[in-house]
Amino acid sequence: MMAKILVVDDSGMSRRSLRKILEPTGHQIFEAQDGISALECYFIDKPDLVLLDLTMSGMYGIDVLIKLREMDPAAKVIVASADIQSSTREMVQSSGARAFISKPFTVDQVLNTVNLVLEEDNDGTD
Repeated sequence: MMAKILVVDDSGMSRRSLRKILEPTGHQIFEAQDGISALECYFIDKPDLVLLDLTMSGMYGIDVLIKLREMDPAAKVIVASADIQSSTREMVQSSGARAFISKPFTVDQVLNTVNLVLEEDNDGTD
């Protein structure tokens, strides 16, 4: 299933590595390097999925997540972070993230998680 995916990370290296993993499988990748441009891009490009870093300068990832969910309660967001504390995961999930992937990325983890989240709710009921 090909999708429009917005990658939000202030690290160019992280954005490039996600693009390298996702583009060969046919996904269309958009990039934002901070929360404000992520919200603008989401509004304009209507991606199917957002991969969101938590620790960014300016707007913290969790705030971006909350705003995205306010704009679109059905937004599919996967949080990507090097912070693997269970408290962080719980906060992220209670704020509406569908999944969590840890950095550094592995190809299998990214692709499996992205595919699982994209397949959710695709039974015609949403």
